[in-house]
Amino acid sequence: MSGVTVESMAEPDPRALDDMFTRLLHTEDAALTAARESAVAAGMPQIEVSAQHAKLLTLLARSTRATRVLEIGTLAGYSTIALARGVGPAGRVVTLEFAQAHADVARANLDRAGVGDRVEIVVGAALDSLPVLADRGDRFDFFFVDADKENNSSYVEWAVRLATPGAVVVVDNIARMGRVLDPAPDDEQATAVKEMFAMMGAHPRLETAAIQTVGTKGWDGFAVAVVGAE
Repeated sequence: MSGVTVESMAEPDPRALDDMFTRLLHTEDAALTAARESAVAAGMPQIEVSAQHAKLLTLLARSTRATRVLEIGTLAGYSTIALARGVGPAGRVVTLEFAQAHADVARANLDRAGVGDRVEIVVGAALDSLPVLADRGDRFDFFFVDADKENNSSYVEWAVRLATPGAVVVVDNIARMGRVLDPAPDDEQATAVKEMFAMMGAHPRLETAAIQTVGTKGWDGFAVAVVGAE
């Protein structure tokens, strides 16, 4: 007997485990690394998805055979690259980014990754851009929502409006380090996420699951919903 018990073992660092997954699974290639590093160089907040989450987006888009993806929140284009890889050369990604400076960095990263020709970046407030997409008749079969959390409910409602039947909606950052359970009165982001869940749970066209995660992004998670027919 070694005398080592579960109670006596030091708890591993979830971030180190994420790093191991990324190393052993060869998840982050040169293009994704360059995208992450460009965000740092540009002084952007370090809030892009983890390498494993990005790969999951690629696999979800590919496995659902998505051909038209709408992303809300581009930043430096890290997740955009993952989504563009998921739809393949014949697919299309439209990504909405508030800041022109971020869009410029993202465009360079997308072109470097070899997927720039399948991505349209729309600059401006997403709630202004979404009606434009509706007016031009755009419809999508996959959505990734990763922008200002205060507008999450509106973004999901727009996703339903712009969705083809059976479309998948993925919403990032849904645990907020557990604050969503009982948001403080001044915690607008956690409050908005909790309100989004109430809306999604009551929505007649949405069937939703919420997944907590722990890893590079700390205690977080994402929601996945399927949009039913009208």
